[in-house]
Amino acid sequence: MAAQHTYRVIVRGNWDRLSQASRATLLAEVDDHGMAQLRFTPEGSLVYDTALVSFSYRYTIVSDAEDGEEMAAALAEEKAETALRAAGHGYRNLRAKATDMDTMKINRKGR
Repeated sequence: MAAQHTYRVIVRGNWDRLSQASRATLLAEVDDHGMAQLRFTPEGSLVYDTALVSFSYRYTIVSDAEDGEEMAAALAEEKAETALRAAGHGYRNLRAKATDMDTMKINRKGR
């Protein structure tokens, strides 16, 4: 059994050809998706602003360490695509960046 690592993944993208219904929904919920709600969760945290140009999702992905950051990024992109399709929102240019939290080095200042 392979070791499990926790990854923080940011999936970025652009809104594309939003319908009037999607625009209305996104604008009505914009206060629920601002910087104050920015956090990494297994379900994903969607962040965007009223310009409706771009967005990002923050995910926490737990997967086998041997699969690496590339697999974590692919899993998060898949989750974002599923969520966007389910909501009926148009999007393009998805790209993901993963960070392995178990191998991240933290430099602490001495006391």
